[in-house]
Amino acid sequence: MVLNIAARIKEYARTLGFTAAAIVPARPGEHSRYYAEWIAAGYHAEMGYLARPDAIARRADLSRTVPNAQSVVVVAANYHTRHLPPEILNDPSRGIIAGYAWNLDYHDLLTPKLRQLQAWIAAQMDVPVNGRAYTDTGPVLERELAARGGLGFIGKNTCLISPALGSYLFLGEIILDVPLPFDNPSPRGTCGKCTRCLDACPTDALIAPYRLNSNLCISYLTIELKGEIPPDLRPKIGNRIFGCDICQEVCPYNRRFAIPTDEPAFHAALDRMAPPLLDLIALDDERFRKRFKGSPIKRTKRRGLLRNVAVALGNWGSPQAIPALEKAIHDPEPLIRTHAEWALAQIRK
Repeated sequence: MVLNIAARIKEYARTLGFTAAAIVPARPGEHSRYYAEWIAAGYHAEMGYLARPDAIARRADLSRTVPNAQSVVVVAANYHTRHLPPEILNDPSRGIIAGYAWNLDYHDLLTPKLRQLQAWIAAQMDVPVNGRAYTDTGPVLERELAARGGLGFIGKNTCLISPALGSYLFLGEIILDVPLPFDNPSPRGTCGKCTRCLDACPTDALIAPYRLNSNLCISYLTIELKGEIPPDLRPKIGNRIFGCDICQEVCPYNRRFAIPTDEPAFHAALDRMAPPLLDLIALDDERFRKRFKGSPIKRTKRRGLLRNVAVALGNWGSPQAIPALEKAIHDPEPLIRTHAEWALAQIRK
């Protein structure tokens, strides 16, 4: 029964729509030390929630989250739908959105499935089962756990990379207080001598292999940063208006092995992937809420997204953007106004 339960858990996870699953021990790993060093170096930027002492401690010891934690079920969900063609990626009049945010917020899709999987596991056991489920929402070093279970390896771009699928994967975890049979790391997969991700990063956020400085990362600058984007970094952002996939787009594993997901909730029309910038800069609060209802983009709020759009318009440099930017410099939001003023100055140089 105990040996068989591991196979049954992974099979049930697949029936729920997860691409892969693994089971690993809930013991501390070496990445908790790396994480503490990363925080001490200030690479978490203004994401203060990552540096709270309790958050650091809970990442190092999962029993602080689930008493007597013994096992972790780790799941991966493929969200890749398509590679944007170069003529779209390189069209400066469009804003490029990271692939994970093209449609439904993954939290809304995956969290109920994780809880369903947790309930199913509890129903199969002969003893009471306690646990917690997370998908990018709790203090868990999820990439290390996934690699520990053989779901992939951690690449030089700090993403988990599956040798069979690439890195366009959401991860989720269920921490449990019961013992289960464990999977082992896979011997497959390595970045080797490849440094394409480091070479391609426009802001040099990948300061070394496996080391990301969030202060420079376009994903951080366009999503997590709440205030003004540093002026010296604005030209390097190009037309990325929500997140950044550059270090994944150039990865050979993604270019060769990424396959479209079967999950229809992750598929989207072109205007959800790379919308015209002039359409976005004209959004008022009501239209913003309507357009991005259920989308991860709502996280930035209107002021954050239009801040990013103004930067992209300045980088486009087209006189076509002047009327819209002239209107934006009178926006009620100071954050939008200051970045629209910068964009106008860029165009009028």
